[in-house]
Amino acid sequence: MRPTPLDQETCSKSSSRTSVPKSQKFSRPINVVKYPSGDDIYKRYEFGKELGRGEFGITYQCVDKLSGENVACKTIAKSKLRTDIDVEDVRREVVIMRHLPKHPNIVSYKEVYEDKEAVYLVMELCEGGELFDRIVARGHYTERAAARVTKTILEVVQVCHKHGVIHRDLKPENFLYANASENAQLKAIDFGLSIFFEPGQRFGEIVGSPYYMAPEVLRRNYGPEVDVWSAGVILYILLCGVPPFWAETEEGIAHSIVKGTIDFNRDPWPIVSEEAKDLVKGMLDANPYNRFTVEEVLEHHWIQNADKVSNVCLGEGVRSKIKQFTLMNKFKKKVLRVVANNLPQDQVHEIKQKFYMMDTDKNGNLSFQELKDGLHMMGQTVAEAEVKLLMDAADVDGNGMLNCEEFLTMAVHLQRLSNDDHLRHAFLHFDKNKSGFIEFEDLKVSLFDDPLGPKNDQVINDIIFDADLDKDGRISYQDFKVMMSTGTDWKMGSRQYSKAMLNALSMRLFKDKSMQLKD
Repeated sequence: MRPTPLDQETCSKSSSRTSVPKSQKFSRPINVVKYPSGDDIYKRYEFGKELGRGEFGITYQCVDKLSGENVACKTIAKSKLRTDIDVEDVRREVVIMRHLPKHPNIVSYKEVYEDKEAVYLVMELCEGGELFDRIVARGHYTERAAARVTKTILEVVQVCHKHGVIHRDLKPENFLYANASENAQLKAIDFGLSIFFEPGQRFGEIVGSPYYMAPEVLRRNYGPEVDVWSAGVILYILLCGVPPFWAETEEGIAHSIVKGTIDFNRDPWPIVSEEAKDLVKGMLDANPYNRFTVEEVLEHHWIQNADKVSNVCLGEGVRSKIKQFTLMNKFKKKVLRVVANNLPQDQVHEIKQKFYMMDTDKNGNLSFQELKDGLHMMGQTVAEAEVKLLMDAADVDGNGMLNCEEFLTMAVHLQRLSNDDHLRHAFLHFDKNKSGFIEFEDLKVSLFDDPLGPKNDQVINDIIFDADLDKDGRISYQDFKVMMSTGTDWKMGSRQYSKAMLNALSMRLFKDKSMQLKD
């Protein structure tokens, strides 16, 4: 089976990169990686089933025709690499995979191919499933199991940092088991957001995934300590089944992270050891300079005695909460993929033309005054303070101006979640029987590819209960809109801006026909 590059979902690392749609493909082929193994991967590998998707890459199971070995191949379509930043991200991912040493808990790099259509990153195949999936499949889950997992994660972080790499996207989905055996190795995957660093170097790009983002990332001033924070969030979820920081809005979640108040009152925290709580507090210290270092975590008594800590079951509630948490995330990712795949290219082109209209000095950037004047010219009377908020929200490189890519990113990203037509299209995609509601059977079809195991019916019911605002046992379109507006927009939501103003701007840019320029 020869894969065709497809549109990628924009949620899981959705929140993490700043790729910008544009109306035309590259006019010439680009060379992304140095020293590829060849330009015809199909001579060497037979492609099989799809294993998963990221922002740019679709991963397939493949067979090495020479050795018969099963491998994984991440196929990155060049048509999705729409900016120089996108190309550099992929190039850096390959360099980092080559740079990291062989390690039992890091997925092994094998080789890379490149042709005119795509880059093909060939890696070790992990067939044992995701970290959380294995947890919920077990009938007996304990503090000891959480300690072992945490130790493995921090050992991976230690190796990365010793080799000058910050992972920047540690989350349960990026840890897979090598195989289905009980004692299979847990392995870190996906270094697509990772970056090289020097001691003392700070970064300002907002990257990461919902729930796992450190407060200093939101402040755009961070270093390798962010990996310890993300691992601490994973540990918290391992012990109680829910993320430590939550609110009803994107801004609320960001504020919750910065505030850093940790809840140790909910079940099962009363039966969790004080040592485990001490480690969680040390890893989730909002001040990165006070936060436990990687070495301090690994030297912590709870980690040192991972094989001897409490083996008492933390309760069925923890497992069911983790299951619900992961399935809700998967549901939202599927929704975002449907929305992203239905964004018309002509609308992107219209926004681009409006940028050129605003750029009166034709230097390729919008200054504060140009943005303010341009908004006024479009009929948007916006106060200076709100223009400043808009600049801060969209100015990814922090140079005080907006280039065309930054302007497009802001407008397109907002359009995906603020446009009723696109959200309604996604809603209808999941409303299989066209009843006007997403019901139990609709979710069952959408969330499970394999036959349902025991207790999964209850998990689906729990998801419906959470999203169902009027508690009639089904998800209406209004329920759906509220669900999708909560905790999904991290690139923009993590910056302080006027959401109402930006949404109004986005809708105006896309829908007001009087603003469209003639070619």
